[in-house]
Amino acid sequence: MPSKTAILVVDFQNSLATDPGTKIPHAARVCEAGTSILQVARQIRDTRVREHSLPPGFITVFVQHQESPEEGLLVFGTDPWGLVFKPRQGLENGEDFVVAKSVRNAFSNSVLEQILREHGVEELVIFGIQSECCVEATCHGAIDAGFAITLLSGAHSTYPEPEARPEEIEAQVEARVRARGATVVRWEDAVEVWEKKGQVLGPYQ
Repeated sequence: MPSKTAILVVDFQNSLATDPGTKIPHAARVCEAGTSILQVARQIRDTRVREHSLPPGFITVFVQHQESPEEGLLVFGTDPWGLVFKPRQGLENGEDFVVAKSVRNAFSNSVLEQILREHGVEELVIFGIQSECCVEATCHGAIDAGFAITLLSGAHSTYPEPEARPEEIEAQVEARVRARGATVVRWEDAVEVWEKKGQVLGPYQ
C-alpha cells in the first residue's frame, strides 16, 4: 500500500549538531525535537505493523550532505559527516532511506524523488539543519516537484548572521516557504496530531 507521507530529516550530521566546536547554537533544542519526532513516529509505525497488521503509512528519508575537504568538514566517511539520527535496520517493509547530496537542495539527487514516487508519497514533513540553506532549498525543491510540505517549526535552526539571530532566520524561512503554500506548524503540535490519530501525516489534515 502506498505511503502517502514521508518524513525528511535534513542534514542532522555531527559537525552541525553535536560537535562542540562547530555545532549550531540551538543544536540541543533541534536534537531534542528530532529525537521526539522520530520516537513518536517509530512507535506509531511499530504499533500499526506489529499489533494491527497495518502498513506503516509513511517512510523516513535521512538526507546526508557531503563535500570535499576543500569545501568543508562534511567529508564522506568522516565523523563530522556522520548522521546523528540513523535509519533503522531490519524493518519488514524497508521504510528508512538515506539520500546523499552535495548541494543545498536534496532534490538535486534524483534518487530522492524516485523513492518518494515509488512509495506513493504526496506530502513531506521536513525538519533539520540549516534553516536558510539546505532545509529551505529542499522545501522549495519539494514544492517545485509537486509535493505538499509541512515544515516543523522549532525543529530546524542555523548559525547566526551579523544582522540576524538564529531565531529570526528561522522565522524568515518559515515566512518564505509559507508564502509558497507550505504548512508551518510547531513540531509539538504535529506530533500531538500523530499520536491522536495513530498515524504520521500532515497535521493540517
